[in-house]
Amino acid sequence: MTDNVRIDKWLWAARFFKIRSLATEAVKGGHIWLNGTRSKASKNVQVGDEIIIQKGSEQFTIHITGLADKRGSATIAQGLYTETETSIAARKKLSEQHKFNAASAPAPDKRPDKRARRQITRLKSR
Repeated sequence: MTDNVRIDKWLWAARFFKIRSLATEAVKGGHIWLNGTRSKASKNVQVGDEIIIQKGSEQFTIHITGLADKRGSATIAQGLYTETETSIAARKKLSEQHKFNAASAPAPDKRPDKRARRQITRLKSR
């Protein structure tokens, strides 16, 4: 454990991203907010900082409880942060909406064959 940890290293060590370069790209792309402001990848984090992480349609709001610059086990990674109750509730609500949307628009039983694909193409080209 160290005192100074870059935000991209910490995100990788906390297992929010599989590869450190993905964490760096997320920070550069503006998907990571540190204490209410956009951050650079080289910014150091401290215990007590608040991080907002936007990954796809999910948004995590977390508070840092521990620092690590090396990737460890998942149980160690989960001990590095606590997620806020509002963040958990929002992600749960979003998950339920995705499940409802998937159930209301079921996938077809099989792929269209050649004849059906031609018919679809003809319908789309009109």
